[in-house]
Amino acid sequence: MTPRAALERGLEELELALPAHVHDQLIAYVALLAKWNRSYNLTAIREPQAMVRQHLLDSLAVLPHLPLAEENGRLADAESGAGLPGIPLALARPQWHVALIESNQKKTAFLRQATIELGMKNIEVHEGRVEAWRPASLFSLVISRAFAELAEFVASCRHLVAPAGTLAAMKGKRPSAELNRLPPGVRCKSDVRLRTPHLDAERHLILCDLTT
Repeated sequence: MTPRAALERGLEELELALPAHVHDQLIAYVALLAKWNRSYNLTAIREPQAMVRQHLLDSLAVLPHLPLAEENGRLADAESGAGLPGIPLALARPQWHVALIESNQKKTAFLRQATIELGMKNIEVHEGRVEAWRPASLFSLVISRAFAELAEFVASCRHLVAPAGTLAAMKGKRPSAELNRLPPGVRCKSDVRLRTPHLDAERHLILCDLTT
């Protein structure tokens, strides 16, 4: 199966209807990631078809569950790495403003080049540690696919969240122990078990509000 066929079948299973030009952009992103990966080691996944399954579809599976307004939503992707899930989400929702926050210089170089080559006007790239960034405007949603611990994610990112905003953590197995270690002032309102096409692995999305 080609990467494009895997993408189109996966989007159909997710019931995500995206314009044809977004399909083109997503495949172009995978090609760019595979190219840069040979020199910059951005991801352990090497094959484009596997990137579609384990990166694109895994990122897009959260889209129906994100509590973000259809228009003018503001999303930050903390420790974005190679742009996951931020770039797929920004391509799928061009009306959102998406900030990619990454401390690694080589990865931010890739993120900047990717946004240029993909023609994305709704992305900003911030190079630096997430806990040190003080943006001019806060975000309705802060998401991460990379933090190891929920408590660390909350501690590092809570200052980025607007009032009534949400922290969203993408996890594998349900992080029961991590949920028990969350600090006071955090309420995890939703634990969504995700279904990722072509991926035989458990996935969860944890949505948390700040109560203080």
